[in-house]
Amino acid sequence: MKKISIGVGILFIFSSLFWAVEGPSDYEKYWPQWRGPLATGVSPNGNPPIEWGEDKNVKWKIAIPGKGHATPIIWGDQMFILSAVETDKEGKAKEQNQGMQHGRGGRGMPTLRSTKVHKFVIFAINRHDGKILWQHTVKEEVPEEGTHEMGSWASHSPVTDGKHVYAYFGSRGLYCFDMKGNLKWERDFGQLSKRMNFGEGSSPALYGDKIIVNWDHEGQSFIVALDKKTGKDIWKVDRDEGTSWASPFVVENNGKPQVITSATKLIRSYDLATGELIWECGGMTMNAIPMPVTANGIVYVMSGFRGNALLAIRLAGAKGNITDSDAIVWKHGKDTPYTPSPLLFQDKLYFLRSNNGILTCFDAKTGKEYYSRQRLEGMGNVFASPVGAQDRIYIVGQKGTMYVVKHGPEFKILAKNKLDDNFNASPAIVDNRIYLRGYKNLYCIEQR
Repeated sequence: MKKISIGVGILFIFSSLFWAVEGPSDYEKYWPQWRGPLATGVSPNGNPPIEWGEDKNVKWKIAIPGKGHATPIIWGDQMFILSAVETDKEGKAKEQNQGMQHGRGGRGMPTLRSTKVHKFVIFAINRHDGKILWQHTVKEEVPEEGTHEMGSWASHSPVTDGKHVYAYFGSRGLYCFDMKGNLKWERDFGQLSKRMNFGEGSSPALYGDKIIVNWDHEGQSFIVALDKKTGKDIWKVDRDEGTSWASPFVVENNGKPQVITSATKLIRSYDLATGELIWECGGMTMNAIPMPVTANGIVYVMSGFRGNALLAIRLAGAKGNITDSDAIVWKHGKDTPYTPSPLLFQDKLYFLRSNNGILTCFDAKTGKEYYSRQRLEGMGNVFASPVGAQDRIYIVGQKGTMYVVKHGPEFKILAKNKLDDNFNASPAIVDNRIYLRGYKNLYCIEQR
């Protein structure tokens, strides 16, 4: 018996979304992509502890060289994590970087630059004891672009099908490794030019034999589907879109997979087989970051910079421009997230306000508000996305304060925890463990 209840149709859709390698039961065990096996933030079989601290329920912790805010992914006994490791070597800086370590991203927003050569590294780690199994430096260079002062040059999460792991470093390219660390192919897409030098962060999606990369920036934006065996283009479509950070999302409707992207100008859905545009919809704010989630034929898209937007869109019959059409099941215009993605847990939709520890819970089907503006004291900024397991929600603050909240229509705090690190990467849950990637350390939390 599953420990949580998921509709059979939806479970089948998400279990077959990307892999179908070892079968749904094995697939659901792991955390093979950004936002987990169901792409909703939920671990169907996870049961991590409620309480932890530096001296409580830490099974192991290891220092990870460099800096990266990418969520770890997990398959079998291996965990994969990306990092940008600064070296002591001065590189030949781009003209725009000359003499600059700290720049301004516009309107006083602080950004970081570097003239140091960085190693861009994928680590494979034994998830049971924290030992590094292998590591591979995919590129050594000075980052041409800047990044937000709280960002990193390794903020894209990898993805795996259980046979290969695909390490995406944005402007540094996409790399396919087998599970033993042998490089199979690589792709270079060029250099992203992100708005206000706020850095990169969109992760790729993997479905069947295709990898989808969304390349939204201040140059010519595009979305591309690659053959996962060779890295060659299957289709590529230009996009009339500026910078966005939202990861592409694949969902089936009536047995036909489509790729959904969220961005400032339009939410768009593409036919996964051909790249043909199926539908589009306006309504998001600037700087779209949260990844859409879906269940029961409805996709939920939200953003929260200089405004608030949440749209619940029915996929059945959606075609052409559906802005303000009957395809919009319900909408909401308050307290939506800027950076964190929402959590869709059974029939409950949870999201944070802006980048703050202020939680809202809705009935996903109807848009009924169960509660809103519930403040989690002492969290400060929250950039990590909430995750769910059993009957609990896990929320990680940037300064190391972490809350466990009861899943359900009534707001109830189960625990408040603290670790001596900073956290921007979202948690990953497998079995009875939660894995937390900090600025300094990678933690494995397990009931002892």
